Order: sequence, then C-alpha cells, then structure tokens
Amino acid sequence: MDLAAFRELEPLCWRAPSAHNTQPWRLRYERWAVTVGWDPADALPAGDPTGRDLRLSLGAFVETCLIVAADAGLRLDWAADHDESDHRVGRLRPARQPYRTPFRTGDVWDRRTHRGRFTGGPDAGVLTAVDDVARRGGGAVHVVPATGRLGALLRAADRAVYADPAVAAELRRWLRLDPARPEYRTDGLSDRCLGLSRPAAAGLRTALAAYPVLRPLGLPRLLAAGDDPLARGGTVLALVAPPDLDAAGQVEFGRVLMRMWLTLHAAGLAAHPLSQLVDVGATRDAIGELLDVAPGRIVHVTRVGRPVAPAPRSARRVERAGGGVGRRSVAAWAV
Repeated sequence: MDLAAFRELEPLCWRAPSAHNTQPWRLRYERWAVTVGWDPADALPAGDPTGRDLRLSLGAFVETCLIVAADAGLRLDWAADHDESDHRVGRLRPARQPYRTPFRTGDVWDRRTHRGRFTGGPDAGVLTAVDDVARRGGGAVHVVPATGRLGALLRAADRAVYADPAVAAELRRWLRLDPARPEYRTDGLSDRCLGLSRPAAAGLRTALAAYPVLRPLGLPRLLAAGDDPLARGGTVLALVAPPDLDAAGQVEFGRVLMRMWLTLHAAGLAAHPLSQLVDVGATRDAIGELLDVAPGRIVHVTRVGRPVAPAPRSARRVERAGGGVGRRSVAAWAV
C-alpha cells in the first residue's frame, strides 16, 4: 500500500464527525498498515461516560478513510482489532481492490452538521434509503413522533446536561465562542456552527464562566429554555443498533452512521444531532417507549431536513489549503 499517498489524503479524512468536534482519532503509520486509534484527552468522560459517542465517531472516521482512499484509487480495507488498553480500534491495510462505496470524497468534504432552519424533512424514499443502510448493519431507523412530548423531553434532557457540573465543564472546554482564540479555527463548537449571534455567544460565554454561582439560581433551566431546535423544522430520526452491541460493534456501527449521514447529504438533506436525548437515561427511556424499542439500542437521535441556507464548515486541526493538503498540527499518535 502506498502509505505516502494515503498520508496526503489524511486531511480529507478528518472531515468525519465527532461529538463536540473533538476529533479524537489518531493514525499510526506502519510498514504494511495504518493503525487507527484515539487520544483519551479528546474523549468526553462526563458527557459520554460509556464511550458510545467516541466509538461511533471512530467508526465514522474509518468509513471516511475508506471512502476517500477508494475515490483516489487506493486499494484499502479494514481489519477491526479493538483494544481499549492500546487505544486502538483496528487497521487500514492493503486490499486486492478499492473499497466499494457509492460515495465520493466530495460528499465527505461537503457534508456538514446543520443547526439552522429546515424547509422540510426527508420524504418516504429517503427514509427507506437510510433505513436500508441501517438494516444492512443489523439496525433500523425510526421516525420519532413529533408530539408535544418530544419537545418536553428535549428540554428535560438539556436541563439535565446543564445541571451536571462535570458535563458543563466539558462543554466550556470545547465551546469556541471567541474568534480571537487560536483554537477557534482548529476544533470544538464555534458560535457560527451553533448559529449564535455575537451578542448571544458573549452572553453564553459569560453565563458559563459564572456557572458555579449561577447554577443554584436556575441557570440550567434558563439555558435549556433558550433554544428550541424542533421549532426550526425537520424530522427527528432515531438510529437503532442491533441488540447487545459491544464496544467493537459500536465502532462498526459508527460506519453505518456515517453512511446514513452521507445518504442524507446525497439527497440534499442535513442532520442536526440531538445526542442529549440519548445521553440522559430518563429521556432515552422515554424515546424507547415512544418507539417501542429497547432504550439501550438507541445510539443516535438527529433532526433531519433540507437546509434553508448553507451551514458554516466546522473547524478541523488539519485542512486543505488552496486546493492542496495542509500539514497535520497534531502528532500521528498522541496519547
């Protein structure tokens, strides 16, 4: 395998999605393979204590690597080899032929998370297509009924997230609300990607800075009431995994999630994750009841629709520059 050729493509692979845009994946280049692992410093132990979102994002990254390599004509496949102690999920290795996929590098590059307004949700054909993607991986996609109860569940999940000091501290760490700071253009959740005006970003920055004082005075409830993504349109979808999915299986199902997102993108749609509905046990249980699905099988909930306007591109630690490929700004395996 031409490792030098794949190394040049690596910045494109970093367009894969991750919770809070932490970009946890790391690559170790060896003689006959590229080992895919993660940096624990970029995990979210408070917000993602089971590591579900970490493993889904690693799977999404693997799928992105395979798509980008295939589009460049590189023959690459994937050998899963999950090892928590080595912070490793597997290896990209030489293959007889390129990975078979309907997606191209342009799809990877253009796909964006969209937290803005949608004109409508997916039609029946798109719903069937994304459900087929999930079913080929042993799962399914369900439409979450757009009832008043869903809005109440979302507010309850937001309150629970903001009420946890450890989760709020992680959020403060990964929010990028000041364009003057250098990390604003490398990772995290920027004010632009969150759809915040400059005054709103400044207000949120001030509120979170005073979190220890304001939390007992009702700050979590106030923050939860400040946003209603359901009012911005779209359809809420839940990705249901196979039963008893272990850690290695979650990585593989992250590949399914990436194919689902790219299927939506190919149809002119975008996704806005509502992960808090899964992260908070009470709301995940309620979603399971609404769908008549075991709550533990629900691994991802997202609002989907046709964007009214293009979303900003989220930052990455490695980027293309002027049509070329930028240098990596992190170590190949930093743990």
